[in-house]
Amino acid sequence: MKKLFFLSVCAVAMLTACTGNKAINEAAQRDRDSLMQVISQRDAELDEIMGTVNEINEGFRQINEAQGRVTSEAANGEGANMKAQIQENIHFIQQTLQQNREQLEKLRSRLKNSTLEGTKLKETIDQLTAQLEEKSVQIETLQSELASKNITIEEQTQKIEQLNTNVTELTTQNEEKAKVVAEQDKQINTAWFVFGTKSELKEQNILNKKEVLKEGSFNKNYFTEIDIRTQKEIKLYSKSAKLLTSHPSGSYTLAKDAKGQYVLKINNPNTFWSVSRYLVIQVK
Repeated sequence: MKKLFFLSVCAVAMLTACTGNKAINEAAQRDRDSLMQVISQRDAELDEIMGTVNEINEGFRQINEAQGRVTSEAANGEGANMKAQIQENIHFIQQTLQQNREQLEKLRSRLKNSTLEGTKLKETIDQLTAQLEEKSVQIETLQSELASKNITIEEQTQKIEQLNTNVTELTTQNEEKAKVVAEQDKQINTAWFVFGTKSELKEQNILNKKEVLKEGSFNKNYFTEIDIRTQKEIKLYSKSAKLLTSHPSGSYTLAKDAKGQYVLKINNPNTFWSVSRYLVIQVK
């Protein structure tokens, strides 16, 4: 009987021990699962934070490249295409700087609610913020330099345009003056001559009662216009010729050609035409 009782007690003790170990094991497993979940969350959070930091650093790298392109383009040319490229790069830099600002704000907000150690992350955010501010100042300086250069270019362009306008105006004025001078010169050196029979000259009212060009109604279109500087010889196609208008003797000669027809040769044009710019010759 005692032996049976002892065995019963041992069985109960063993059952109790097994039940207690199972509970402990289940609790330990729950703790391990909870810890792994926390670690997993921290890893995911850390990965996301580092991803954001990498994006910000990539933004700074792209800004530096674009900044280098702007500096190079500004130094190499001033054409319309070059200016468009500079404006495009400046726009990209400003846009990327704004994106970095927004990413840094996200990091600051995450830091407040993060379960991670905040000291190192705060130092990283502070460094990136300082880098952002420094880069912003550089870009503002670059924009000021570009603006100044654009003003200089515009001023130079205006000066060149003004010079071109002045040259054009002077050219136009000179052309107009040249035309006036040419016209005046032409008038000064223009004369008119006519030759015809007595009846022909009367028909045109050039000869009227033995007087020459006394009536203002004579037919001026019957005359031939000449340049006294170049035309110094007039063929009359007649074996009889007489000058009816006054021209200083010695300034011309009437000579016959091989056919026996008269040719008027003007030896001194200025003297010949000094009395009258109209020459009338009667032929038969």
